Amino acid sequence: IKKPVDTPTDEKLYIFLKGIFVKVFSFTISFVLITILFTGISGKIVGIDTKDTAFPATHWVMMSLTPPGGHNAEDEEFTASFETAEEKKDADKELADSEALQKETEKNIEIWQKEMDELLSKEGGLEGGSNEIELSIGKINERITFEQMNLDRIEGEKESIKRDLDEVVYNKEKAQSDITEKKERIEELEKTIQASHDAQSENEGILKESVEKREELSKKVKEVIGEREKLSGEMNSLDKEVFRLNAQKERIEENLEGRINYMWTEYEITLSDAKSLRDESLSDLTVMKRDAAALKDSIKRLGDVNVNAIEEYREVSERYQTMNEQYTDLEKAEAELNGIIEELDVLMRKQFEEKFAEIRVEFDKVFKELFGGGKGTLELTEDEDILEAGIRINAQPPGKKLQNMMQLSGGEKSLTAIALLFAIQNLKPSPFCLLDEIEAALDESNVGRFAGYLHKLTKHTQFIVITHRRGTMQKADRLYGITMQEKGVSALVS
Repeated sequence: IKKPVDTPTDEKLYIFLKGIFVKVFSFTISFVLITILFTGISGKIVGIDTKDTAFPATHWVMMSLTPPGGHNAEDEEFTASFETAEEKKDADKELADSEALQKETEKNIEIWQKEMDELLSKEGGLEGGSNEIELSIGKINERITFEQMNLDRIEGEKESIKRDLDEVVYNKEKAQSDITEKKERIEELEKTIQASHDAQSENEGILKESVEKREELSKKVKEVIGEREKLSGEMNSLDKEVFRLNAQKERIEENLEGRINYMWTEYEITLSDAKSLRDESLSDLTVMKRDAAALKDSIKRLGDVNVNAIEEYREVSERYQTMNEQYTDLEKAEAELNGIIEELDVLMRKQFEEKFAEIRVEFDKVFKELFGGGKGTLELTEDEDILEAGIRINAQPPGKKLQNMMQLSGGEKSLTAIALLFAIQNLKPSPFCLLDEIEAALDESNVGRFAGYLHKLTKHTQFIVITHRRGTMQKADRLYGITMQEKGVSALVS
């Protein structure tokens, strides 16, 4: 048995196998010794001198039990290889058992040697004591049988231990293979870690540059904010000045308007006429007021005389003729418009009925596709005039009974409204459409259906969708992110 040096487990196994081997070897030697003794006694019985062969064999057995150098050096070598006190204790116990068994075997050999010497001393009286010899031979045969049974049992244990040893060797080889694979995997992971460290160093450099750029931009932004605050202060000052000037302008305009109204009330003259009648020689305000008062007094003395009656009649007559012609034109236009309205009324009713029927069919198709089944219908409320009748939306999601739209949940209402919008869009696609978070109330599964159906409509329509939902963004052909890092300032992310 060769001593393994790989692991503490292998050393324990070696110590255990060594003890078993010593026991097996001792029992084997005992069996060989008994066989030799039996052969020597049998030789004496048949008159064959086995004295020269028995003792050398016995001597060989004794030498085999104690090999050159003994057990001390090898035991010390094994004892020194243990890593823990518990392993050393187990090994010492195994060695002690083996030495006890060896001593017991040597003691048996000495006893049998003495018996053999006694038998040899009684060589001359073998003829007379054949019965005693036969009795001794019977006892020896019983011992041989017992030792043979022990030997067979030991052989079985030896085979079992050999199988266990083969299994241990196989497991060891397999473990060694696994260790090799783990080492290769560790080397790969070390390479990956090194690559990650290199990438991390590179990213740290990039991050440092980005931080420096960000600091520079922050400085520029602060400067711009300072300039903007300065300009804002100047603008506030200018706004205040403009407000003051506007107030002054309004006061002047009010004063001018009062003067104009006064001229018209008192003199029935406009500002332009007053400018044309202005006399540059009249510069004394007191004289002008005195003259104006005298003229007013003269006018009052004239009394109530309508000097413009003829002119007023002519103006009223012309106005009447003009308004009469306009009234005739209005009656004619009213009749024409009523005819056009009746034609449009008939045409609108016809087109409304046709398009309503198409929208109702398309709404049912889109409803089933968005809800994954169910039924959606459009109905007109009971009214004589189809153009003034209301529209009732009935929705029946999968697994629910037909009910009015007002009885649905928020998400179901939103998805029903989206189905109606898409139904109209399918009948008459528009080249461009903007949708602002119309799927906000939908759950994740319905958002996926909405985004998938919306992607189908992109064959005829270009959509711009404002959304926060992940499912819609995943179906988009292009994404633009908008952020507001500063209040009131929007920026494009990507």
